[in-house]
Amino acid sequence: MTLQLDSTLAFIRRSDRPLDPVDDRRLRRAIDAGEWTRIVPGAFTPTADWNALSPLDRHRVFVEEALRRRESPAVISHCAAAALHGIDILGPWPRHMDVTTTWATGGRSSGTTRRHALGLDDVERVPWGNHEITTPAQTALDLARTLPFTKAVTAVDQAIWADRPGGPLTTIEEILRRLGDSRPRRGDVKARRVIAFADPTAANVRESQSRVVVVQLGFPTPVVQARRVLRSGRLAIADLLFEDEDHWCEIDGRGKYLSPEFGAGRDAAHIVIDEKNRENEIRREVRGFSRWEATDADHPRRIWDILVGDGMRCSRPRP
Repeated sequence: MTLQLDSTLAFIRRSDRPLDPVDDRRLRRAIDAGEWTRIVPGAFTPTADWNALSPLDRHRVFVEEALRRRESPAVISHCAAAALHGIDILGPWPRHMDVTTTWATGGRSSGTTRRHALGLDDVERVPWGNHEITTPAQTALDLARTLPFTKAVTAVDQAIWADRPGGPLTTIEEILRRLGDSRPRRGDVKARRVIAFADPTAANVRESQSRVVVVQLGFPTPVVQARRVLRSGRLAIADLLFEDEDHWCEIDGRGKYLSPEFGAGRDAAHIVIDEKNRENEIRREVRGFSRWEATDADHPRRIWDILVGDGMRCSRPRP
């Protein structure tokens, strides 16, 4: 059985060397037992290693393996391009690889590939191995046109994220330039709304989602990643801050309490105690304070109840 390494993953690929009948039966038993996972037809990796990847990295590996099987050059676009660029999106990733094609090619999709027959004349792209990939600005624009509003905002926020290691992938100005340089397409009106709402300070997709939700519920537009030096001299950063109301919001992902990277040698109990002490210090300096879990934004009524219960006024009734 031939194993190869792709990044940190071990792979079995039928294209590298056909398996003999004994090894093939062994592999099938391992797949049935859940020990190995099929990424694309003919490519398999240990399930534990696959599950350890983030959803973004799983889609990136899927796209890389799909491209490995592809004989003709492709223009990688939309969610596939987002994964390769490192642009995260909210919610599940698709089970196909997005490519953009000429009008003549048609938009029929098959197997692992979804084709967008949009034409290539005004699609900005760069080489990617034997293929081409839409630039970050083009990718963000494509997602702003095609994804639902909230999901589109999270993607554009990630593309323009100012504090990204290595710097932002693109800017609002570059995305707007791409929009202005391309011929009118379906989704342009929504794309302009998405771009107008985008914020380069949003650190992750859940933060972006919460920002969209609170505004859609009828609360004021909050400031993202607002910084304040507390009386103790500690720098505190709010996920969201309603400035006029001086109302501070924290969005908790469970990784904060479970991730070894965040813990820095502390166990969960010490992390909770430190976080509570920090919260108490912040509460003494602001007029209002709210905290919710990241997944609460999937249920807007919970966010409304939390904020109104903590003293925020809303221009709309409870959803």
